Amino acid sequence: MAKYSRIEVATTMKVNGMIPLFFHSDIEISKKVLKACYDGGSRLMEFTSRGDFAFEVFGALNKYALAELPGMILGAGSVTDAAAASLYMQLGANFIVTPVLREDIAIVCNRRKVLWSPGCGTLTEIAKAEELGCEIVKLFPADTYGPEFIKGIKGPSPWTSIMPTGGVFPTEESLSSWLNAGATCVGIGSQLISKEIIDNKDFEGLKNKVSEVLEIIKKIRK
Repeated sequence: MAKYSRIEVATTMKVNGMIPLFFHSDIEISKKVLKACYDGGSRLMEFTSRGDFAFEVFGALNKYALAELPGMILGAGSVTDAAAASLYMQLGANFIVTPVLREDIAIVCNRRKVLWSPGCGTLTEIAKAEELGCEIVKLFPADTYGPEFIKGIKGPSPWTSIMPTGGVFPTEESLSSWLNAGATCVGIGSQLISKEIIDNKDFEGLKNKVSEVLEIIKKIRK
């Protein structure tokens, strides 16, 4: 069962401005990644369901977060159907992120009042997601659309909250382009938590990178 309400999660997404996302099959490495992001100031993490037994790793990771990292909000990403969403919510997922818009996922998440963020690529999909109760829409893959797409969407739909994911870089130039176009927050995966960082176990470097990104976001928003 989710510890945090969808309103709390949405608010944290907006305040934090950035959601790190990653997958690793090793629970101990996953814990170190999660703690590095936490120590760097992030209070959100999207664990992507991209490998066999990912749900087992997520369950252990969420227990760790609840016991050791107060205020850390862990969610599940790359969820593709209602059954998977239900499983992750049983394991305590505080939010569900999907690469596509699916009404079955909306229904099971809304039933439990868990925030869900579907991948959308048109204003029609975004409008449909909002009709189904979506608070923050995921623009995916963001690099296909670019910041100008968000600016265009915000014209006729200024109430829409958008999280671009895929193609966002942890640099001032990239973050400025997305946030100044109207993005509510951004999702950053391998550009932030790189294979090199994992292979070298440079968790101190990851902590510093997360802190740097969050500071850049604060600076942009001033």
